[in-house]
Amino acid sequence: MFDQLSERLQSTLAGVRSKGRLGEEDVDRAMREIRLALLEADVNFKVVKSFTARVKERCLESEVLESLDPGQQVIKVVNEELTDLMGGSGRDLAFVDGGLTVILMAGLQGSGKTTASAKLAALLGRDGRKVALAACDVYRPAAIEQLETVGRRAGATVYQKGTEADPVEIAKWAVDLAREEGRDVLIIDTAGRLHVDEGLMAELSKIRKTVKPHNILLVVDAMTGQDAVSVAESFSEAVEFDGVVISKLDGDARGGAALSVKAVTGKPIMFASTGEKLDAFDRFHPDRMAGRILGMGDVLSLIEKAEQQVDADEAEELQRKMASEQFTLEDFLKQMRQVRKMGPIGNLLGMMPGMGAMKQLKDVDVDEGELDRVEAIILSMTREERLNPEIIKGSRRRRIAEGSGTRIQQVNNLVKQFGQMRKLMKQVASGGMPDPSQLAKATGRQARPRIRRR
Repeated sequence: MFDQLSERLQSTLAGVRSKGRLGEEDVDRAMREIRLALLEADVNFKVVKSFTARVKERCLESEVLESLDPGQQVIKVVNEELTDLMGGSGRDLAFVDGGLTVILMAGLQGSGKTTASAKLAALLGRDGRKVALAACDVYRPAAIEQLETVGRRAGATVYQKGTEADPVEIAKWAVDLAREEGRDVLIIDTAGRLHVDEGLMAELSKIRKTVKPHNILLVVDAMTGQDAVSVAESFSEAVEFDGVVISKLDGDARGGAALSVKAVTGKPIMFASTGEKLDAFDRFHPDRMAGRILGMGDVLSLIEKAEQQVDADEAEELQRKMASEQFTLEDFLKQMRQVRKMGPIGNLLGMMPGMGAMKQLKDVDVDEGELDRVEAIILSMTREERLNPEIIKGSRRRRIAEGSGTRIQQVNNLVKQFGQMRKLMKQVASGGMPDPSQLAKATGRQARPRIRRR
């Protein structure tokens, strides 16, 4: 997401940063490049014009041009304005203390609203809240079945009365039932509609007046670009919503909708869907997203993802094993699975400051299939072999290769490089500096995920 825009902006700002002194011509040249980058990213023209005007005005102030590092000051200004453009500090849902919080989901047909409802349920469930979903889409074929399926996977209860019931009555009934059952949150999944469909828009307005939701979220498809912004404007006239959920953001390399919607509608992006899995759904932090676009990384999100997957006691035990060279292939498999739960490796690299700007990481994909092969090899070992890799010799290696569908050479490489990695980890865990030759061996071609050029 934001790949094209990120590359253009980072390239432009790198040129600004390299200059010891800046003049008005340098600022004008940079603004032209930024303007083109934003327009190519499908950002609303009026938003682009206003954004570049504010950035230029701030960059021409004496405290920027006459500072010891004017290039860095310009980057600081762009980062702050980009953060403000996407919503500033952002905002969270309004929750009722000790009672039921009702969230109404709205959006166009095909915007990903039902899936977003389940993803939001999963996210709130991870926060420790008891969540229920109300199936109020009685028009789309199999919509209720879809919600029941994804809702079950999200760990939420789904309330439904079938396709013959009135959506307004279903919503009212679901609110009453959720209160009786002591639920913390009820998410109402309404039918997708066209913003020109007056009948369905009136129905949505009636549901809002009947259940009086504490939050109304509009789901927009990032891949529709400027159409998503037009949809948001139309919905804001019919149903006053509180915030936006951007779906399919991972499929939009430009990001125009995410950068335009707050400025055009005045409503913040509150959540973003960044993948197909239920856990690929996060609170939207404008400051963190601005940092990622400008190549500054997103360390806070990376830490949060790690905290969700790694237990503190387990981490301490792992460090002890590393320091005493007791780290086994079972431990390695567990850690690899935890890292993969955090999301695609390429996305995690993008959260690390400066990684996006490294030439060797541009235009590459990490081959997740290589990690699958490593996992298959380890799972084909006996527990004794995983705990004591040094006993894996000829006949054992042949059996493991056949069981995992790999070659004996691949098994040999994994066992050999795991031994080298274990020595390196002991050295690092003990506070020492790794020997360069050991580092090269432990990160050999077969030990790391294969990288494939796009």
